[in-house]
Amino acid sequence: MTFGEKLEKLVARHAELARVMSEGTAGGQDYARLAKEYAELAPVVQAVEAMTRRQDEIAGLEAILADPASEAEMRALAADELAQHQRALPELERQIQLMLLPRDAADEKSAILEIRAGTGGEEAGLFAADLFRMYQRYAALHGWRFEAIQLSDTGIGGVKEAIAEISGRGAFARLKFESGVHRVQRVPETEASGRIHTSAATVAVLPEAEEVDVKIDEKDLRIDVFRSSGPGGQSVNTTDSAVRITHVPSGIVVSQQDEKSQHKNRAKAMKILRARVYEMEREKRDSARSAERKSQIGSGDRSERIRTYNFPQGRVTDHRVNVTLYKIEKVLAGEALDEIIDALIAEDQASRLADLQ
Repeated sequence: MTFGEKLEKLVARHAELARVMSEGTAGGQDYARLAKEYAELAPVVQAVEAMTRRQDEIAGLEAILADPASEAEMRALAADELAQHQRALPELERQIQLMLLPRDAADEKSAILEIRAGTGGEEAGLFAADLFRMYQRYAALHGWRFEAIQLSDTGIGGVKEAIAEISGRGAFARLKFESGVHRVQRVPETEASGRIHTSAATVAVLPEAEEVDVKIDEKDLRIDVFRSSGPGGQSVNTTDSAVRITHVPSGIVVSQQDEKSQHKNRAKAMKILRARVYEMEREKRDSARSAERKSQIGSGDRSERIRTYNFPQGRVTDHRVNVTLYKIEKVLAGEALDEIIDALIAEDQASRLADLQ
């Protein structure tokens, strides 16, 4: 099926949905499903109509230029207008192609953010805390709700592990390319000789999963309760409020002890567990789909070094798209992070468009 034939089919489907809905023959769930499909097709159809108008304008202007009876002034105006339409047409076609790309069903979901200190000792923990604050500020700039679910600190301002829920439409779509190893190069405050240290932290971004997205049977769970403890193993709670949930089929284990209530800890642990099981199933499906195509963008490989934050040079480099920004403070403040994310999304779109050719 050619690109033109595909567009004709979509326009015809949109018109058919409009007719069925206006007749009122579909009811209940069927009507809701048809209305959703109609709404999703509407922007594509509008773009196709705009492209068709451009093509008609081009045909009309070419006819004027081909007519020897056309006046010189009219021909000059037509040539100028034709050039404008011809420049605009490829971008319109590209926008339609992007709309037709297969959608990631998780793109509209909220996200679960997990950050863990990697190699580098105390400096790695401090860097992990920097990243946690960066995403917190980034979420605020986008109007998303940022809620810390789990925070294991090092006692000197760093974090061993931090998990947060970032709630807002499209949060996962913007953040999903952040998964991987983030590396920092800087002189630690405790370094007397001024030597640059290299440390790392691992970031994982998972789509938040609802119960309808992934089915977890209670019989597949092993739930242990114990007393939560603070730094050095000291008890911070006199009741068995901490919860450890093991999903036996996958071997995924989640512990939660931040809340004093066992019920609240269990609810938070289940939220994290559900997201991890859902992501595991997505990865299995995606790897099966893309066996012939290995794209570094969106691979979600958490062992891959994706970005370096070099403080002495004031730069941030994303190694997947070779983007370097000399504004490290603005990136860590969340203000310039979109420049990197936009480049990653554009690269992913270009890669997927190439695969459709």
